[in-house]
Amino acid sequence: MSRRRPAPLPVRDGLGPARLRLYGGPVAAELRARFGPAAAAKVASGEVVTADGTPIDEMTVLPAGAHIFLYRDLPEEVPVPFDIPVLYRDADLVVVDKPHFLATMPRGSHVAQTALVRLRRALDLPDLSPAHRLDRLTAGVLMFTARRELRGPYQGLFARAAVYKQYLARSSAEPTRTFPQLIRSRIVKERGCLQAREEPGEPNAETLVEALGGGRYRLTPRTGRTHQLRVHLAALDLPIDGDPLYPRVVDVAPTDFSRPLRLLAHRLEFDDPLTGRRRVFVSERDLDAD
Repeated sequence: MSRRRPAPLPVRDGLGPARLRLYGGPVAAELRARFGPAAAAKVASGEVVTADGTPIDEMTVLPAGAHIFLYRDLPEEVPVPFDIPVLYRDADLVVVDKPHFLATMPRGSHVAQTALVRLRRALDLPDLSPAHRLDRLTAGVLMFTARRELRGPYQGLFARAAVYKQYLARSSAEPTRTFPQLIRSRIVKERGCLQAREEPGEPNAETLVEALGGGRYRLTPRTGRTHQLRVHLAALDLPIDGDPLYPRVVDVAPTDFSRPLRLLAHRLEFDDPLTGRRRVFVSERDLDAD
């Protein structure tokens, strides 16, 4: 399997360069047409390069499908007013207790206000990379690799489902079933849709749900579909407290941090791919804390 070559520009202020696929022709003119004068000005200042690092100028012509690299202009973002406690750090790994409302890595309107960018800046680790992801609204144990050459071994653990993951959730709804429950269903998440949905067909998502009493539940996912735990609890008529998507979409202002999703990535366990020893990381967060 071929691997994408490293970006020809370094990480700057916690952010790597954007990779842009071209329509073909004079590059400066294309940038000007697609993104306006500010993008073309990046060419004039030497901030746009080809995949091999060659600076692009006004005369550069590239074929359709070629890629260029440049630093993006950051959108205005609402600061997420929560710290990111470090649970563990060595030369290989950084494990943190991610707060609610903070995305794992840049996507859409969330760029600087992400765990990845904030940690790169705070820890001075430009090669930091997430080994897995948590939803923006989910808090808890999140693991990063500290060096580029370690991404494959640790990300591979999650791709092979070789990591034991345990979550805690709270639902104020009155349970109507006995527990434990093993939920298996087919979950589909379409691009552009806020909600994932269950549909008939071969199951691709599996979650063990155990009741702990007092509206608290322990969730052990055996797969990792988008919004899997939120969908499965909603299907049990136990929507997670503070969930703005399930069972129905609720509009929440981007400045409103008052109602966190009561879902916590509580525990990660795995056999280290480099040493073979068992690694265990546990969140120190309180599921019910504001």
